[in-house]
Amino acid sequence: MAHAWVASPGSDLAPAGLAAGRGAPLFVHWAVLFRAMLGAQHGRWLLWLPVALGAGVLAYFASPVEPPLWLGLGAFAPLGVAVWAAPRRPALAWLLGLLGAAWLGLGLAALHSARMPAALELPRNAVRAEGTIAAVEALPDGLRITLSGAVWPGLAEPAGRLVRVRLKADDPLHPVPGQRIALRAMLRAPSAPTHPGAWDFQRAAWFSGLGASGYALGHASLLPGEGRAPALAATRRAMESRIAAVLPGAPGAVAAALITGGQSVIPPAEMAAMRDSGLAHLLSVSGLHMTIVVGLVYALLRGGLALCPWLALRLDVKLPAALGALAAGGFYLVLSGNQIPMLRSFAMAALVTAALLAGRRAITLRGVAIAALIVLLIDPAAILGPSFQMSFAAVLALVAAHEALRPHLSVPENPRWWRRPLLVLAGLAATSLIAGLATMPFGLAYFGRLQLYGVAANMVAVPLTTFLVMPAGLAAVLAMPLGLEALPLTVMGWGVQAVLGIAQAVAAWPGATLASEPLPAWGAALVALGLCWLALWRGWLRALALPMLACGLLAGMVSPTPDALVSADGRLIALRAGGEVFVQRASGAQRFTADAWLRGWAEDAARPLPVAGGPPGLACDGASCRLSDRIALLRPPAAPSAGQRGRTRAAMPEAPCGQAALIISPEPVRGQCEGSRVIDRFTVWRDGAHAVWLTADGGVRVLSDRAHRGDRPWVPPRPTPRYQAESLPVASIE
Repeated sequence: MAHAWVASPGSDLAPAGLAAGRGAPLFVHWAVLFRAMLGAQHGRWLLWLPVALGAGVLAYFASPVEPPLWLGLGAFAPLGVAVWAAPRRPALAWLLGLLGAAWLGLGLAALHSARMPAALELPRNAVRAEGTIAAVEALPDGLRITLSGAVWPGLAEPAGRLVRVRLKADDPLHPVPGQRIALRAMLRAPSAPTHPGAWDFQRAAWFSGLGASGYALGHASLLPGEGRAPALAATRRAMESRIAAVLPGAPGAVAAALITGGQSVIPPAEMAAMRDSGLAHLLSVSGLHMTIVVGLVYALLRGGLALCPWLALRLDVKLPAALGALAAGGFYLVLSGNQIPMLRSFAMAALVTAALLAGRRAITLRGVAIAALIVLLIDPAAILGPSFQMSFAAVLALVAAHEALRPHLSVPENPRWWRRPLLVLAGLAATSLIAGLATMPFGLAYFGRLQLYGVAANMVAVPLTTFLVMPAGLAAVLAMPLGLEALPLTVMGWGVQAVLGIAQAVAAWPGATLASEPLPAWGAALVALGLCWLALWRGWLRALALPMLACGLLAGMVSPTPDALVSADGRLIALRAGGEVFVQRASGAQRFTADAWLRGWAEDAARPLPVAGGPPGLACDGASCRLSDRIALLRPPAAPSAGQRGRTRAAMPEAPCGQAALIISPEPVRGQCEGSRVIDRFTVWRDGAHAVWLTADGGVRVLSDRAHRGDRPWVPPRPTPRYQAESLPVASIE
């Protein structure tokens, strides 16, 4: 396709004035340079199709309303015209192909959402639930089970969504996937975002098939009969138990995470150390782990087959070795729960295997593009998660860097003894640096933290994982059917303890982590586009990626953080003044919500609202706190002390209607409040969490979670008061 743009002095594409040299008009020289630049992109045009497909998926999720399913059918028109125009007008064909791919991405996301089961009608009170155990997860203080086909009184048919229940810590039951179980539990719908623009747990649950979560109120009991569990679910649970028997505590939890993908049992202290040292990616089974497993199995099979002269002389042992290694990778993919990084890694492993067998170059950007297409076609919603974004960002940057530096990476014959170890160390440092820089913006967007010593930690921990931990883990898996896993697991435990020691040491260094306000969604998208632009184009055209990356990284400077936040239950209200965060917390407020707010503000801790006075911009007294005289927060009266039992709690202070642009109250504000906007208990009950900004014109801007997310299938409908729902006919409620 791209050859059509290559111009030469004797071709029809070259303007006649070109042969005249300096006599040619200036625009002719620019035209020739432009065509030469396009010709230099030979083989790069198709790499943009997954980028366009992903943009269409993002457009679906950015829409405030659900697009109709038939809209996606329009994608075939530009795609068909692109195929027709490719031999004649390649530039037009490329643009139409991008449009068609983006349109197709929007339609695929809409279709994927429409295929999801309907949301569950959950009981308000505790119920006795029964179901088939689909998964069992170990927690630091107990077990959590996932039920499929759950039933409880009042449910017309078995639930079409999964139900996750946390068992009591002292429950003696040791459930196994496939068993049927009964328990009494409190069930709740997936949580809404902690604030507008935060991670949408309800959207993630909608596409993962989760319908409810809760906790058991008593001990569970097994029911007769068995149900159907996901593939290898029972095997995964049995392997985790056997690993824990040999390696108790944190080393066993990390070893189980590396083999089966489950991280729920890792103690918080070790998880924090791995995160702050930049080694958290080692806990998530990903491309590194898939590469090690596939590479080790390939080497073992090829070496074993080569030891048999009869086979080695009559058969190309690369073929069976490659197919066996790919089968091992597929087993590892299913065992780890089909996680997105593993799906991407397995797709690339299959492409690399096919390239090796065909004698083609294995590591290419085309393989990354095909893997991205496969993942997006299977699960379009995966593009919203940090797993997809960070995984593909790292691989894209590494493959592009390898392609650019490959001509300069040749090793001379008979090098000096110190050169190869030096090249290995330089390669580890460069790999960690490139992958760290590529994933840093997305880490900031989701977690608001920057690990400053990740390169140093990875230079030591990655070789340990590659050459000791994972080979020992693979040997343990192979030895488990024979009951001989103790020795390889012990060796694996030594390596895991060393990795944990490195993580704890690096995390303790001064300034190991730097808190930063998360990038807004549009800033992360601009960074992603800049990264793709830098990696996929050739020549000077890449320089246009620099302003994209700079604008994306600086997006937070033009997207100010809120000045006030109100939780969805009204129990947590935060004001930001004088560079500090002040919180009004009621009984039952969720700590998780407060932590999410602090990460968004790049703060480590919050202070309670002062009894009187306050920093510049915040003035408090016994009845309220005022932020810049535009926001009035009503303070609930103190509860009666132990010596005042029997006395009723004082009433909420009167709302200063008309005296502030916005009034925030943890309790309902009775009647109309002329001249002021109100956020009270009823407001957040109807529309979810609220964010407030002080505007430059002296007013306030208020955004509710419902207004931010729009009318989407995963957003629950606006609740109706119980008395109103019982008194009104169904037609009027709808």
